[in-house]
Formats: sequence, structure tokens, C-alpha cells
Amino acid sequence: MKKILVLPFIFLAAFVFAENCVPVKTGAELTDIYFPLLKGKRVAVMTNQTGMSGDVHLVDMLIGNDINLVGIFSPEHGFRGTADAGEHVSSSVDEKTGIPIWSLYGSGSGKPAADKMNAFDILLFDLQDVGLRFYTYYASMARLMDACAEHGKKMIVLDRPNPNGMYVDGPILDMKHKSGVGWLPIPVVHGMTLGELALMINGEGWLPGGKVCDVTVIPCRNYTHQTRYKLPIAPSPNLPNTHAIYLYPSTCLFEGTVMSLGRGTSYPFEVYGHPGYRGSDFSFTPRSVPGAKNPPLLNQKCYGVDLRAMPDEQIVQNGFDLSYVIDAYHNLNMGDKFFTSFFEKLVGVDYIRKEIIAGKTAEEIKAKWFCDVVKFKQQRKPYLLYQE
Repeated sequence: MKKILVLPFIFLAAFVFAENCVPVKTGAELTDIYFPLLKGKRVAVMTNQTGMSGDVHLVDMLIGNDINLVGIFSPEHGFRGTADAGEHVSSSVDEKTGIPIWSLYGSGSGKPAADKMNAFDILLFDLQDVGLRFYTYYASMARLMDACAEHGKKMIVLDRPNPNGMYVDGPILDMKHKSGVGWLPIPVVHGMTLGELALMINGEGWLPGGKVCDVTVIPCRNYTHQTRYKLPIAPSPNLPNTHAIYLYPSTCLFEGTVMSLGRGTSYPFEVYGHPGYRGSDFSFTPRSVPGAKNPPLLNQKCYGVDLRAMPDEQIVQNGFDLSYVIDAYHNLNMGDKFFTSFFEKLVGVDYIRKEIIAGKTAEEIKAKWFCDVVKFKQQRKPYLLYQE
């Protein structure tokens, strides 16, 4: 079994810091730690527009320091982060550097072909996640860990804070609902960074066939799970701000219904609506825009609810909140036709749809996954790099 290396002296720096008192340093910024590991090696990176070290992109920084960068893997939304959710992203060449871009999204298994794996010695992974089971970047990481384990390659995760890292909520995925938006048996809101999840994937034997990836995590400095980290760059086209990121765990469930959650507007995930929603003066009309070329209910006037004025603290306190979906379900009065088959992929269990149809409240349904949260928080403890 290959040794898991986590730089312990960096971990010791992760004490409680007052918000904005001491700036968080991401793993990518700690070049004195990981640059020596790259010397004389062929390096590939998995990153996108969020892979910044200060005001310099990781790719440019590597090339500027004479690191032998041979390829760039790109996730959902592409290397520059402009593609629609679920859109096939083709492989290409980065115009600025001439480095080949190897897309992993929309390619079937999501694992690189053998010729790509044989082209490098070390894989640097640097993506800004938002801490949700249905946000696909952690699944890309898991598939790359699988490929690296299979081909005997080392992987280095340059860790970044989780903007939803303050809490754990939601049911653990029933693996019969495993999909691209639900890859591991974790809650909807897992409260972990990708570096911590990488350690948990190894430690819990979650790679196919019990494989173990030779992974090194470069932890952030000056970060705890209670740090309110505001992302300097939007992680994907439809999560443009912190408020949307906080609402995302709950409003994303509308992807599995007949509703619009504001894709095709300037405030996706901060509103919800439908042409048949009753009793509301608020309205919006989804349009074809970059990052949402064909949004649900395109060009249809939708009435509904505007959540943009809801305080951040209230959103965080409510956690994974079914009340929005329950409100819309009762308002439209469509019965089971309100839901699509995608709903179970998002919530990860069978019982939530059934309980909503049965008239249960959000609080009554939340009580059903209480034990899942307790179990997972205990299960993840050995892998946490930052103070809770």
C-alpha cells in the first residue's frame, strides 16, 4: 500500500483565525512546499479558471518556473470555466501557452486514456470546490485518483477552502443512485475540502477494487472549517457569488423538477419560479446566455420567489433546506409530475420525494437524515486537516 503523505507542519498552522484577520493561503500559493516535488518530473495539471496563485494562474506559474508541464486536464465547464453544466467539452490547446488541454468531462468514464497517463509522472490537482455532493469536481478528482493508482502515478492536491465547509447536512447517498452528480457515499453537504476528501477516498477504500492512490495534500494555511471564505473567482458560470453558493445546496434540487432556478438570468440559484406558480408578483424570464444556452423554461415568463434578500447567516443556519421545493410542489399542485427522474440523483435517496408527496414538512424530513449526519461526521474525523 502506498504511503499517504500529508505535510503535518502545515496542519499545525490551521488554528482558529478571525474572519479576514489573517489571509487564507491556498495550497497553490505554497510553492516552497510542492515545487521541489516537481523537479525533473513531467507534470500534468487538473485545473480551471479558479486555479490562481495570487494574481497568477497555476499554469503560467509552472511554466514561468521552468516546470516541465506536458498537459492540462479540464473538468466540467472546461479549462476556462465557460461551458454549460453537462455540456460536452472537447480537448484542445491552450492558446496562451500551447500546452494541450485534455478534457475529462463528457468523455464516458471520465478517466484519461492510457496515452495521456503515460505522458506524465506527477499530476497536480487544483480546483475550487463548493462542498456539495452533486458538484462534479470531487468526482473528477476521484476518477483521476483511480487512474493514477492504476498507472502508478503520483498525485498532489493543492487544497482550497470549502465555502460551504461550516456544516454537514443531508442524507448519505444510497449508492444505487450513483451518477455523475452523486459519486461517493457522502451527505449532500459534506463540509470537507477536496484535500480532505482525497484522504477519505483512500482511507475508506472508495476507489474501485480497493486501489490506493499515492496522494500528497498541500493544505491551506490560516483556514478552519468556520472560516467564511469568499471565492475570488466564480467556480462555474451559474454560481456567480457567495450568496448563490450558500443557496446552492437547497435550490439545486429544482434541477430535478419542472421549475426554473434562474438559469438564464443574472441570479441563478437565487430565485425559483414557473409560469404556473400562483400568488406571486415577482417574475423572471430565462434567456439563452453564456453558460446557460438552453435553460429550463427558456423564454417563458416565470412567477415565483426571489431569495436574493435572504441574509447569508439565515441560509447557513437553515442548511440543506427542503422548504423551497415543498413550497413550489404545493403551489403548482401537479402531484408526482412536479418531479423528474433526476431528483433522486440529486437528493441521493428514495424517501424524500415520497415524504414531500405525503405532506411532510421540511423539519420532519430533515429528522430522517439526522443519523446520517452524525455517522458521517464521525467517519470523516481521521481525514480532517482543519479545525472544525
